[in-house]
Amino acid sequence: MPLNKIVHMAQLTAADMREAAQRNPVILLPLGSFEDQGPHMPMGDYLLADAIAERIALQAIQEGCETYVAPVLPFGGADYFGYMPGAIALSQSTLRAVIEDMLGNLIRHGFTKLIILNGHGGNCTMIHDVTQSILKKNNIIIPSFYLWRVAAAYLPSVVGEEKAKQSGGHGANPLTSIALYLKPDLVKTENLKQQALDKKAWSLPVLDFGTVELNGAPVSIPLEGDQTATQGIGRGNPYLCDSKTGEALTDYLVKTGVSLIKHLLEH
Repeated sequence: MPLNKIVHMAQLTAADMREAAQRNPVILLPLGSFEDQGPHMPMGDYLLADAIAERIALQAIQEGCETYVAPVLPFGGADYFGYMPGAIALSQSTLRAVIEDMLGNLIRHGFTKLIILNGHGGNCTMIHDVTQSILKKNNIIIPSFYLWRVAAAYLPSVVGEEKAKQSGGHGANPLTSIALYLKPDLVKTENLKQQALDKKAWSLPVLDFGTVELNGAPVSIPLEGDQTATQGIGRGNPYLCDSKTGEALTDYLVKTGVSLIKHLLEH
């Protein structure tokens, strides 16, 4: 395997890509979104998904696993953020078609070692539906992991249970800490805003995006985030985020990604 430090497929020549295709390397497909991430954060969280995919690929190569990163899909599945001026989201039916075409084009040419690195909750259902369909049709398992969910689960190990509970949520941890580490020049900390914990929607206390509480029970309602969040900030306190935490979370995501690559190659 050539020790090629170019991992982004977009930077390969057609000749390079034809040569690599003969070896059926691992291909990472990063997915993200372009939405309200809070007044302090860049709208394109796909930038972070792409940066983490690059780090995973470079580390995998160092450990002997030829890996490339497909062009990131910057637009996520529509869910709660249609209120945001300039935001671009795909309907779920369109997202499904796009993921089907992306994976289908790769499979057509013999790429079967595919991993989806998902950076948006609104993508999860269609990722499952498409990859399950491919498993049934082509007998190919395409694993995926939701980057921010994995990072959120690991967060208590980094900052402790209480701080993780206070800082975890949309517009806060883990994404803000990761951005402070990977893209600090794009984070405007002077715009940080405290989340509103007493917010109500439909005359009921807000639990999360699209979820309110009725007599202790969570109830889903079809409201967008401007009615259930604070300028893109959910239940977490973004003031508790920092680059040191972001570094630890990024390292864990890279380690997890490389482990997944190795498991894929072994099975």
